[in-house]
Amino acid sequence: MSAASHPDAIATGTVTGAPIALTERRPVVPAQRLVAEMVPPPRFAGVSFGSYLPDPTQPSQIEAVRVLEEFAVGLNATTAPKRGWFRKAAAPTGPAGVYLDGGYGVGKTHLLASLWHAAPGPKAFGTFVELTNLVGALGFQQAVQTLSGHKLLCIDEFELDDPGDTVLVSTLLSRLVEAGVKLAATSNTLPEKLGEGRFAATDFLREIQGLSAHFRPLRIDGQDYRHRGLPAAPPPYTDVQVAERAADTPGAALDDFADLLGHLSAVHPSRYGALLDDVHAVFLRGVCPVTDQSTALRLVVLADRMYDRELPITASGIPFDQVFSEEMLVGGYRKKYLRAISRLVALARDSAR
Repeated sequence: MSAASHPDAIATGTVTGAPIALTERRPVVPAQRLVAEMVPPPRFAGVSFGSYLPDPTQPSQIEAVRVLEEFAVGLNATTAPKRGWFRKAAAPTGPAGVYLDGGYGVGKTHLLASLWHAAPGPKAFGTFVELTNLVGALGFQQAVQTLSGHKLLCIDEFELDDPGDTVLVSTLLSRLVEAGVKLAATSNTLPEKLGEGRFAATDFLREIQGLSAHFRPLRIDGQDYRHRGLPAAPPPYTDVQVAERAADTPGAALDDFADLLGHLSAVHPSRYGALLDDVHAVFLRGVCPVTDQSTALRLVVLADRMYDRELPITASGIPFDQVFSEEMLVGGYRKKYLRAISRLVALARDSAR
């Protein structure tokens, strides 16, 4: 979503004929914008259950479409009160929520966005990070009040990274379910395994079990569609090629990779989307291994926002499938890093084409 659509968003640097530098931007995002942007990202703005193409060799994908279509029917079956101030609408039938568990690139976000499009409003869609950022911006009580009037809350990339998130989200979702809000989520981790390998999840077993109780888990198997029949990450360009291509591309952002990573530490992750306002392609010089975990997790969030906006990436340095160390890829955040690699590689391929 562009800054023109949100005049309250402020970012230093303007898009001109010359490439802008993301490191020169300091976006300020009002809370109202965070609420307004609780919709599927542009990549999934026009998807539907009909446009999802399940792998015929994966029955779980076909079953997921069926279950979610039924879930949408239940949401649309809600009847409005006929008379009286105090008569409540009939609640939708079915479970409080559906939880799509599966690997990378099997179409979970496509299906989640399809459910959002098929459901009646008011409704909200956002990543887990965006949801926690919204609570931080509005305050807990105001966030509950804002979301309690919704029929559906869709949470993409559901993960628990720390104890604070666990308690916060457990309490928030419990309040929303009590208010009649239906839930749908995607994740690479089963509900009862959330937080595993990241913190002492056993100390928060009650909260995790409470979260799990809100959802009907639905496993989706399959191969990452972004890599079906395709080669590994494309070879990097030279620094000169990156700069030349950036100069010839309208709406280009050109940065040194290390400088950009450093800049991300000074920008709250809730503002990474605004950081990319009016950017149509990203150019990075000197992509190098990321060895610090906090820096790596910030890169994951930026990769998600670039992928949402379908921004092709032209880069020099090492290929994106070598950015995270082997140690990181076997640690507690393994799934986040693999998702980021999958998305960065896909955007690099878009640039190569």
